[in-house]
Amino acid sequence: MQSISENSPVNLTDSAPTALTHLDSDGQAQMVDVSAKPITAREAVAQGEVWMAVETLEAILAGNSPKGDVLGTARLAGIMGAKQTSALIPLCHPLPIHKVDVQIVPDIELPGFRITATVRVKGETGVEMEALTAVSVAALTLYDMAKALDKNMEIRQIVLLKKTGGKSGDYVRSVSNSEYKKMMC
Repeated sequence: MQSISENSPVNLTDSAPTALTHLDSDGQAQMVDVSAKPITAREAVAQGEVWMAVETLEAILAGNSPKGDVLGTARLAGIMGAKQTSALIPLCHPLPIHKVDVQIVPDIELPGFRITATVRVKGETGVEMEALTAVSVAALTLYDMAKALDKNMEIRQIVLLKKTGGKSGDYVRSVSNSEYKKMMC
């Protein structure tokens, strides 16, 4: 997987939408019919961050949280969140997910934790939303489990890093978060 750095090339054409497939001819929301699509192997990887005070990071790593196992609970919640995506996001298809992997890694530079979720399926549609949901739910759970230590924590930069498979082909995020912010201003 390509890493993202401050010097990554900016290429917005990779992610430019071609059509809004969730709208019918009258502009009403609709669930896309994927029944004619072939079943293919698909994977998506998303990432996010939870920023916190250094003391909070150290307490979590030492296992000193009033609510118990912060990281284990957040990892499990992320897995469960991926499996519930279609119940949370109205036009997502329920998918027979084959694999969800949630990694929560400390990063003293934030300070805080980086959460990465990888989701795999063999299906007619992708698992980008499942990967993003896994990261989001894991981050929210980490916040909930540690809020007694630090209510100033911030959930930040939840992004799709890559996806493979499907009609639109492969995607790898080719712009850093700071570059993206500059382009949107």
